Amino acid sequence: MPPIDNDTGRNQLKSRIQELIDSNQVLVFSKSHCPFCVKVKDLFKELNVNCNVVELDLIEDGSNYQELLLEMTGQKTVPNVFINKTHVGGCDKTMKAHKDGVLQQLLCGENEVYDYDLIVIGGGSGGLACSKEAALLGKKVMVLDYVVPTPKGNTWGLGGTCVNVGCIPKKLMHQTALLGTSMQDARKFGWELPEETVKHNWETMKTAVNNYIGSLNWGYRVALRDKNVNYVNSYAEFIESHKIKVGRRFATNKRGKETFHTAAKFILATGERPRYLGIPGDKEYCITSDDLFSLPHCPGKTLVIGASYVALECGGFLAGLGLDVTVMVRSILLRGFDQDMANRAGKHMEEHGVKFLRKYVPVKVSQCDLSTTRPGLK
Repeated sequence: MPPIDNDTGRNQLKSRIQELIDSNQVLVFSKSHCPFCVKVKDLFKELNVNCNVVELDLIEDGSNYQELLLEMTGQKTVPNVFINKTHVGGCDKTMKAHKDGVLQQLLCGENEVYDYDLIVIGGGSGGLACSKEAALLGKKVMVLDYVVPTPKGNTWGLGGTCVNVGCIPKKLMHQTALLGTSMQDARKFGWELPEETVKHNWETMKTAVNNYIGSLNWGYRVALRDKNVNYVNSYAEFIESHKIKVGRRFATNKRGKETFHTAAKFILATGERPRYLGIPGDKEYCITSDDLFSLPHCPGKTLVIGASYVALECGGFLAGLGLDVTVMVRSILLRGFDQDMANRAGKHMEEHGVKFLRKYVPVKVSQCDLSTTRPGLK
């Protein structure tokens, strides 16, 4: 179409452009053959954001659109991007806005009202740290933490893996093993101890460890309360981009109630859980580190499958408590670590009674006999 040479036609087209800008959350003036336009359209597609695209090379008065866009925005090139009536600019400016987080703010819209500025899903070290920091900056924050029970039914409190089923209980049980070794060595340095063999009581240790962890759980809850962070022990499920359903997994919370919350921002800090073997009998007759630290009875003779640092740490303190421990290794010890040091660690463990089965992979786990006098599955 030839250029518009009268004010009426120009004003009508300008009104049409303004109407498009006002009625679309995201509007992109584009040309179908332009690689920069494709890049911007792909960005919104990746963000799962619907955008209205006007392909100027495919409409009759596309050149007139460009002339008026130049007059309105100072930009004639494409893509020409608008978000919630705000002119963002071309490809480079749109990409920079995305990188800087400005794009998401524009997409949220100035008039949007949410229940929270930030909802953190996950109550481990990362989730707790960022939630408290956001609260200190004046943001309204919620933390959701729900532990899906293990196949054995074990669950735990606020603080994540490290506090409940990782670093803290492992170090306490390792220290327990060191105390036993120290008592044996003490006789050599003048300590007169009873001649009978010193025995270890697993249940007493487990209770002490769990009591200590419980104090940490409570401390984290108090810290969140002091920072005005709303803590909810429930499962969260996204139902919209800014809305979650809160309750027990796939259903309701412990009180049988299902609630909904919205937030401008979300942080996923859910961490990971141990993987089972994927073989017959693994969940029926095996436990992971998620169950070991709260096991109600001494595990007795133990086979540790795997040679990661978690496996070797668990095998090490169990052997230190006087248990018969074997580690089954598929290939190498401590994959990803310096292998000279890994092999030295393995040699040290062997010298202290840990046995290794190398180049073995389990294919099935079954119960050999049923015992009421020994630890294990009853």
